[in-house]
Formats: sequence, C-alpha cells, structure tokens
Amino acid sequence: MSSQELVTLNVGGKIFTTRSSTLKQFPASRLTRMLDGRDQEFKMVGGQIFVDRDGVLFSFVLDFLRTHQLLLPTDFSDYLRLQREAVFYELDPLVDLLNQEHLLQPRPALVEVHFLSRNTQAFFRVFGSCSKTIEMLTGRITVFIEQPSAPTWSSNSFPPQMTLLPLPPQRPSYHDLVFQCGSDSTTDNQTGIRYVSIKPDNRKLANGTNVLGLLIDTLLMEGFHLVSTRTVSSEDKTECYSFERIKKPEALAMNKTLKPETTLMPEQSQKKK
Repeated sequence: MSSQELVTLNVGGKIFTTRSSTLKQFPASRLTRMLDGRDQEFKMVGGQIFVDRDGVLFSFVLDFLRTHQLLLPTDFSDYLRLQREAVFYELDPLVDLLNQEHLLQPRPALVEVHFLSRNTQAFFRVFGSCSKTIEMLTGRITVFIEQPSAPTWSSNSFPPQMTLLPLPPQRPSYHDLVFQCGSDSTTDNQTGIRYVSIKPDNRKLANGTNVLGLLIDTLLMEGFHLVSTRTVSSEDKTECYSFERIKKPEALAMNKTLKPETTLMPEQSQKKK
C-alpha cells in the first residue's frame, strides 16, 4: 500500500479517512500491521477497514499521529480508557504521554480580591495563584493621585488647579497587588482624591464600590467565575471575593528523541548480522 494512499477506517461506527503514511509512522504498532495485512483481527468491509473499538477515543489517537502532540478537551476525563486504546494499538509514545496524566488535567487559576471600605477611602488587595493574572491586572489598573498644580503669576488669586498623577498599583510580590481610591488627607492638610481606572474602561472612579464592581467585571470578562464571598475580619469588615478559572491544558509533545521507528528491509537486516 502506497504511503500516500488514502485509507478509510470504520472505528466503532465512526468513519475516518487519512493517509496510509499517517497510520504507519510507528512500524511496531498494530496500525502498521493492519495496513500490511499482518493482523487478522482487522477486516476490510465495503472498502473500509473495520476496527471494533471506540471511535470517539480513536479521534484523539489519530490527532496524535498527525501532530505528535496530545491535546485533550478541558472537560476530558477518560484517561484510563484512552490509555487502554493506546495500549491496544501498541503506540508506546502515546502511552508514555498518557502516563503524565497530572500534566494533562486542567488546573484552576485562583484570584482573591480583598476589599475594605473605611470612611471616604477604599483599599484593595488582589492575590493570584498565577503571576500572569497579576501582571495582566497591573497593566490595566492605573491609580491617579490628585495634586495641586504649581502656581503661576496669573493664578495667585484663585484656588490652585489640580492635576492627576498616574501611578501603577503596588506589587508587594509576584502574586499580589495593592491600591486604594477615595479621599486622602495629605501632609499639607489639603484634600487629595485617588481615582482608579481599569482598561479598557477609561473612567476614573473614586468610589470604592464602583471600582470593586469594575474590577469584578474585568475578572469575569477574563473567564473567571465568582465562587464565594466572605468577611475576612469582623472588626474592620474586610470583604473577600474568590474567583476561579479553569486553565486549559497545554499540548504535550512527543519527545523528539523518540523518533518513529524505521523498519529494516531483509537485505539490511542480513548485513547487520
């Protein structure tokens, strides 16, 4: 059978069409013996090779043969059954990847938002299990501090004008950030206001409840789900909002050192002897 010849398989009632070369990448596998007619369990029926196995799981086997990667859906849970299929087809590289089941399973990314409202000020602290989430929020959040402009010769008789100084939130560690908003008493006894803006929203908000709502909306748009709310401290009434997002598993690639096996022609095997 030519390596470029198309082959149609009927696997448990599901029809697959692929190249012969795709199925014969691993000569020691049963798929190679099937195409070479050396495995009598597989029969040709109506121009199709009938395989009495699970057709849904075979789609993952065929995807692996095409890409040399194993990428499973987020909600996939049939690891043992898929491993059983890999053993049946005698695809050792796929069996090895499935032995790394803990790497294939999706892992949740967690975020906690601590919110404290005190008088005219609001304080925020965001913890994240994934530093990339904290980096994303740091790039979106800007704190604007209201400061009086330097007086000019024409403005001495008027109240000083205020300018907004943009600052990023503070990063105590890779996994958290802190910021605040609202009125603040400065050292010169003038009242300054801290505003918060969260991209792509361009509003500058000073009210803590409004900032909290915008922060929650941002996390929801990033795929997080609110899983719980609680009061951390009854004394200062710090509120805690917990979010979770299921991270999609990354594709596992076959070790490049494990190249598909090559069969030896009879002449070559005799020379090696």
